[in-house]
Amino acid sequence: MNDNQPVDRAMTGRMQIALETIENCQEFAVLIPEVRTNMVYARPGAQTPAEVLAIDGRITVVSGMPRAAGQPRFGASNHLARLITGIMDSWPDIRAAINFSNTPNLARLLEEYCKEMGWAFAKIDRQAEPEASRDTEGSTMAWKAGEAVRAAGPHAPKIFCDAGAFGKEPISIIVGEDPVSVAGELCDIARQYAGERR
Repeated sequence: MNDNQPVDRAMTGRMQIALETIENCQEFAVLIPEVRTNMVYARPGAQTPAEVLAIDGRITVVSGMPRAAGQPRFGASNHLARLITGIMDSWPDIRAAINFSNTPNLARLLEEYCKEMGWAFAKIDRQAEPEASRDTEGSTMAWKAGEAVRAAGPHAPKIFCDAGAFGKEPISIIVGEDPVSVAGELCDIARQYAGERR
């Protein structure tokens, strides 16, 4: 038996619970960006995307509700998986992440929400990304992870917003130790944001 099997089964169960939370949160649909949403959960000590569980095909909107295109699978994400393993280099307990949209109004709400919760909030300026990082395949996510950790200072990063760049959609990311708690937190944010939009 593979030594990872018990851990993998437990992780898949947690991802399924988190996915059900998201799929039952209608308000979350407004937070899904054009590139769609993914959710990742890394094995302890993960260093590669193959060690990170993600939603195969991402999460989209169907009939106004968030819906996963596929099931959780190891290696199903490249970009978000690289970001979470980059954060784990500094904060090994931060193993889960979800990406979602970023608008000026949402960024303001996120900043206020983080203040209320005592969480670290950061903005990432893609214009500041070094050319070497932009030109090297897979390097952008490592750079973004480093920027999030740097901006959070002595605290673990929680929510960070990427303002985007030419041809790159603005994105927000929330991270945490477990996908169930992260999904719950993000659904609470989605409900607040939907309430403001009414």
